[in-house]
Amino acid sequence: MDLFSRSWAALRTAVAELSDEDFARPSGCTGWLVRDLVCHLIIDAQDVLITLVTPAETEPTRDAITYWHVTQEPPTGDDPLDALTVRLAAAYEEPRLLKFHLDDVGSAAGRAAELADPSLRVGTQDQVLTAGDYLSAYVLEWTLHHLDLVAHLPDAAGPPEEGLARTRAMLEKIAGTAFPASFSDEDTLLVGTGRRAPTDKEEAELGELAAKLPLVLG
Repeated sequence: MDLFSRSWAALRTAVAELSDEDFARPSGCTGWLVRDLVCHLIIDAQDVLITLVTPAETEPTRDAITYWHVTQEPPTGDDPLDALTVRLAAAYEEPRLLKFHLDDVGSAAGRAAELADPSLRVGTQDQVLTAGDYLSAYVLEWTLHHLDLVAHLPDAAGPPEEGLARTRAMLEKIAGTAFPASFSDEDTLLVGTGRRAPTDKEEAELGELAAKLPLVLG
């Protein structure tokens, strides 16, 4: 729960520190500019708020690891929801409006997470999780999108080290095996989720794991 708050606060701070020009730069998400990614984060924050006030009576059907739908098909940017996000982001017109909305809704999502009972069962996407597992899954979401945010912004602060480490551990559980110890946490996440291709040396070190990649999470 604490790591959710730290990861989310770091991501929102990184957005708040962007210049207006940064919003027009590409992000690490295929087909999205930084402004599109920030708009997606607003939608994510709304989802967190909705889920935390949607209690469920049945037993959990997912945890922080099985929450994710995994494929090997990288996004193309042509998905209708992705395209909708681009149109919504353009409608804001000014970066300051995106910043304001993310700070407003994002702060509320952060407070709701701090107040949530980790054992509370919540419903989302026709699945049931404990609030603790749901928020743990979002550590992965925030960390990967933080990497996406700064992918072409070399002066911007990256995600917290503990968030990178936890997300690597989660990705290794999803993969069913560990990544090579020579891989940094950031490189593990970028290569493992297909955000960049492995070098020849990295591919050799991956061995049989290379055939399972990328792990595209949705």
